[in-house]
Amino acid sequence: MSVHSAPARRGTNLPRVGDFNESVVLEAIRRSANGMSRVELARATGLSAQTVSNICRRLLDRGLVEETGKQSTGAGKPRTILTINPVSRFAIGVHLDPAVVTYVVLDLEGRVVEGLRRPTPEVVDPDQTMAEIGESVGTLVERAGVEQDRILGLGIAAPGPIDAAAGLVVDPPQLAGWVRVPLRDHLADATGLPVILDKDVTAAAIAERWAGAAANTGNFLFFYLGTGSGMGIVVENSIVRGASANAGEVGGLDANCTTRALVEEAVATGVLDASHTTTSPHASEQSLQVLTGLAEQGHVGATAILDGWAGRVARGVAAAATLLDSDLVVFGGPIWPQLSSWFLPIATDVINRSPFVEKMHPTTVTETALGADVGAIGAACLVLDRTLSPQPESLMFS
Repeated sequence: MSVHSAPARRGTNLPRVGDFNESVVLEAIRRSANGMSRVELARATGLSAQTVSNICRRLLDRGLVEETGKQSTGAGKPRTILTINPVSRFAIGVHLDPAVVTYVVLDLEGRVVEGLRRPTPEVVDPDQTMAEIGESVGTLVERAGVEQDRILGLGIAAPGPIDAAAGLVVDPPQLAGWVRVPLRDHLADATGLPVILDKDVTAAAIAERWAGAAANTGNFLFFYLGTGSGMGIVVENSIVRGASANAGEVGGLDANCTTRALVEEAVATGVLDASHTTTSPHASEQSLQVLTGLAEQGHVGATAILDGWAGRVARGVAAAATLLDSDLVVFGGPIWPQLSSWFLPIATDVINRSPFVEKMHPTTVTETALGADVGAIGAACLVLDRTLSPQPESLMFS
């Protein structure tokens, strides 16, 4: 039986490292630049001193944190400082973009330990592509030199729509032939790891919260620019996924803001000649590089196309930021490095001048600090977030 036709067989649950209180303490330690003492942790978390002491003992026993020195308070004995042990556990991320598949290994601080990029096969054969992804994950782990028992799991960031519960990629517009493909379960079988699947824009937003520009805010938008485009949304520290985990699709805005649409506009207006095709996502990306190269040389038509795209997106993002009362907008994605020099100044200006942006607080506009691999980093952060971060829903009961 082909892998493509195999039914989904397992759930999405990744094993959590600790209970809710342990996650709260670990999160406080991880987010502290210089570590925290047990006294500071009790004050920051609201937990009793005895509870914090017990939790820290368990975290030390498992190697997740380490004692890294003393802090003198001027009275009494110095306090022992606890910091995260970044190499105690790792997470693997895979970003399936229609043009390129990106792989990373992250440590607990969200740093890339090892990375790999491979062109997405252009032949419409999901089974073969999944087999290649599984082999590449093995190569990545071998290069990183990470023991299997230190890997928390594997995260996959894929273009939507997805069926997160069943682990399926469901007919994305830019991935021809990928109709209800069981990517999650295939990679779980191929790698022996717990696997979680989510949308690329959602994963990128989680990456920014874990290791990027949004570490200090709980309300932000991430606008993703790849072969397609979309929005990752965080409100009150919670990712907005929607009823089917497909929130963030931007409808008509997306149709006008794909790599393919830009290249087709450039060909139609004579900025690019007819040899620049959009027969595949990879071909569209190559043509976009030519378009941005022309803009860098001062080509008026090329600059007008890129400026127009930036303006359209910025107006849509400004409206979304107002609707959600966001105080931060982050731009990024696989093709962002090619576009940032035009896109960021225009987007910043449009959003700041927009009558839709609420004046109750400033709205900061910035770009990802995680580079073109933010999707893959986000895929690994899905694992870190699910297994290590406090999950309020775990406290709910029926």
